[in-house]
Amino acid sequence: MKVDVHLDARPDRVVARAAELAALGVDGLFTFEGRHDVFLPLAAVAPSVPLDLMTNVAIAFPRSPLHVAHAAYDLHLASGGRFRLGLGSQIRPHIENRYGATWSRPAARMGEFVTAVKAILTAWQSGSPLNFRGEFTRHTLMPPNFDPGPSPAGVPPILMGGLGPLMVRTAAEVADGLLVMPFHTEEHFRQHTMSAVRAGLDRAEREPADFAVIPQAMVAVGRNAAEQEHADAAVRRLIAFYGSTPAYLPVLKTAGREGIQPRLNELSKRGAIVEMTELIDDELLSEIAVCGTPDQCAEQIERRFGDVAERVCVYFPGYVPSDRHVIDLVSALHRIPNPVVPESL
Repeated sequence: MKVDVHLDARPDRVVARAAELAALGVDGLFTFEGRHDVFLPLAAVAPSVPLDLMTNVAIAFPRSPLHVAHAAYDLHLASGGRFRLGLGSQIRPHIENRYGATWSRPAARMGEFVTAVKAILTAWQSGSPLNFRGEFTRHTLMPPNFDPGPSPAGVPPILMGGLGPLMVRTAAEVADGLLVMPFHTEEHFRQHTMSAVRAGLDRAEREPADFAVIPQAMVAVGRNAAEQEHADAAVRRLIAFYGSTPAYLPVLKTAGREGIQPRLNELSKRGAIVEMTELIDDELLSEIAVCGTPDQCAEQIERRFGDVAERVCVYFPGYVPSDRHVIDLVSALHRIPNPVVPESL
């Protein structure tokens, strides 16, 4: 199993940090919409760090499909064909109040957005006229001086992030793969996410081999009590943050913990981080996150995803594990064989 890790560094440190992570044996790096831009760090490291690169995820709705297509084209070319474009929708309060953009019918809009980006990239690659006419966006003008032409790196894969059944099904219908949100349980992934993937593939009459499932796991790794306590505390904070959001209530329901969601939401509005974190007990922590030694974490990841995923995004939220822990975790994950995807799905 291949391993992607989060590239989290300031712009003036990002190249050095990417080189450090490459030395630990990871296969790829991903960015998301956090404190810094989602595309610029990958542009900085693409020419010099020979790893797979991915946005996981870039938020689609505040952007134009054309802007995203240009970024994807350039990153795929600069990296020598090692870039994957991951797109996501975010939730309504962030889209309207943080980005100042428009929110409506998220699954339909995401499906069209992915299809539009693909149409633009295909027009550039094939030289065919651009003629995309959708419900939410239209792209019918591409004069030669704005057309970069065919890329020797080809067209990058486009992946969609999703949690709810409609978004996941849409991803399976139109995207090249699904980026599984890190806030999930094994039961939710198996019963809800994978069933929606199968439904989407069936609707689109697509083969499972043509669709990648790339999960992201929150990992709390440690080899002694102090290390484990430190990692667990950091991951608990993120679980509490996710759990406060109504969109993630279905995951808590699969764990029988839907009752804590209103309380988490109430505390989040008051900024009561300590109280929120206290609601995430050891049982819920272990259901959502992956916890333990490097070998134990690898075993849990294999149990959750080993029969459907060829790679996993490993996320260490709020803390920095030792290099030795990362090396050993990556080594253990590399020993997991690739799944027979058509049979698994």
